[in-house]
Amino acid sequence: MRHGSIPGASGRVRPLTLLGDPVLHKPCEEVTDFGPELARLIEDMYATMYAAEGVGLAANQIGVNQRVFVYDCPDDDEVRHLGYVVNPRLVETDGVSVRGPEGCLSLPGLEAVTPRFDHAVVEGLDMRGEPVRVHGTGWFARCLQHECDHLEGGVYTDRVTGWRRRRVLRAAARASWNS
Repeated sequence: MRHGSIPGASGRVRPLTLLGDPVLHKPCEEVTDFGPELARLIEDMYATMYAAEGVGLAANQIGVNQRVFVYDCPDDDEVRHLGYVVNPRLVETDGVSVRGPEGCLSLPGLEAVTPRFDHAVVEGLDMRGEPVRVHGTGWFARCLQHECDHLEGGVYTDRVTGWRRRRVLRAAARASWNS
């Protein structure tokens, strides 16, 4: 029998913010209130991420300008990583820079080859304000870097260059969700 609740089971699915929404393009504010509203936000973020079939979600992707992200993402060895980080800081990226396909719930249906390091470390807090440190490799390292970028006001297309960038931005401009 499973112990504890399933993340997001008591949350509500919120609308996703899409590329071009101003909240996606500015750095998020530090969380200072570690009360029940933060716990509700995290539950809603899990519910929204699962409903959208994502592996990570930053708070600004649901219109909340706070430094929080959730994840349920495998690494390259198919080990599942499930959690969240409040006030995260990307403190280490190293290893090989890998160019791989990357998508985003705020650009539904689109992806582009994006360079990311294959190792990342994020430090932050849990919902009680206790320190956490998350290590990621491979695909999970990509996820950690992607979500930290969101909280700094960036999207993966900011890391794409040349014809790949032009192609994904053209596709976004033509997308049905961008009308």
